[in-house]
Amino acid sequence: MNKNLLFAVGALVLLILPGIGFAAGSAQQELATATTHAQMAADAANAATAVMHFHHVINCLVGPKSKLFDADVGNPCKDMGNGALNDVPRKSATHAKLLHALTIAEQALHAKNITATQQYSAEISKVLKSINLGE
Repeated sequence: MNKNLLFAVGALVLLILPGIGFAAGSAQQELATATTHAQMAADAANAATAVMHFHHVINCLVGPKSKLFDADVGNPCKDMGNGALNDVPRKSATHAKLLHALTIAEQALHAKNITATQQYSAEISKVLKSINLGE
């Protein structure tokens, strides 16, 4: 009887582990893409283009099932995962940093000029670059 229980637990672990690995890989891709779009916002020629990139950052962080997701601006993280916030453990330091980056990106959507967008993008980039998913 114990052998059967051990076999069942082992089988369950084998089923769960690939999903955990996928989530971590997804979060890494989503984080890299969000960081790229934060930098693209910094390099934008005007505030409207920068704001579009802030939407991309948000979309990569929250995923397509979130009410914050804006499908109208596109999804550069399509097929990468469920949004970085959903692909890392909720009670982790990484999740807290991602939430912080999200808060800044949401504020950045209301930037009125290119100087403000550059400041926001620098803040977002700093937070996102401080995240190490390999830990």
